[in-house]
Amino acid sequence: RALSPRPAVAVRCQEGQLAVTVRRDLFGTGRPVRAAELSLGTASCSPLSPNPAQAFVTFVAALHECGSTLQVTPDSLIYRTTLFYKPALSSTPFIVRATPAEVLIECHYPRKSNVSSGAVHPTWAPFRSTVAAQERLQFSLRLMDDDWSRERLSNGFQLGDSLRFQADVISGGHVPLRLFVDQCVATATPDRSSSLRYAFIDLGGCLVDGRAEDTGSAFVSPRPRPESLRFLVDAFKFAGDTGNLLYVSCHLRVSPLAQAPNPWNKACSFSKASGLWAPLEGTAAICSCCDTGSCPSP
Repeated sequence: RALSPRPAVAVRCQEGQLAVTVRRDLFGTGRPVRAAELSLGTASCSPLSPNPAQAFVTFVAALHECGSTLQVTPDSLIYRTTLFYKPALSSTPFIVRATPAEVLIECHYPRKSNVSSGAVHPTWAPFRSTVAAQERLQFSLRLMDDDWSRERLSNGFQLGDSLRFQADVISGGHVPLRLFVDQCVATATPDRSSSLRYAFIDLGGCLVDGRAEDTGSAFVSPRPRPESLRFLVDAFKFAGDTGNLLYVSCHLRVSPLAQAPNPWNKACSFSKASGLWAPLEGTAAICSCCDTGSCPSP
């Protein structure tokens, strides 16, 4: 018998469903099968309402319906189901005129491609900026030992000692950052707004304590890395205060590393030798406001 030029079973794998078209003359014998004898999948899904005058029977089902199974490979998603032909019993019980049949159906979808026929309009957001929106920056401020190699175990000091502060930020997946200390305030109580207070870093990054007589307070150059900042402050106490405790709180801030230091983002120390303010990075002009006290706010 000559083979039919059209397949007996045709499958269209679409974005979220598959369509199966079955020729009524399933076996090419000239004897059509009945739509009621066909089902799809282990759930025995029925075809669309058939038209007896048509030469085909059609099934439409979502990829996950009708008892289909999914296999995930490194490159593909493979949905599998089966078309069942189960002939009705003959009117004569001991006579068999047709043989049941099963047709395996598979739809393969590439995992690394877009299978939609619609246009895709990607948002060109760099990975780092996406992560930056999801992560929190982790700031820290520590007292360090004399060689800056580790955190100082004791927080006790004598007048004449130098306090070595190191500020850090863990940037994670953010764009590269540069850390600044806008302000550091010492108080005699935990209340940062206490009337007995001394801002030894102020004006958005001016280490104003360095202007006092007989002090060596200054930012330490060079930085260990852009997201770390070190500074020295000579030990002090409040006149007339009988307590032995100082509470220090600082405001830390970051800017993108690609952005040059400016009057908003600066670390300025006072040089007693020159009588001028000197920036840790950038030009001397960014520190000029440390004298006038009119530094712009970030």
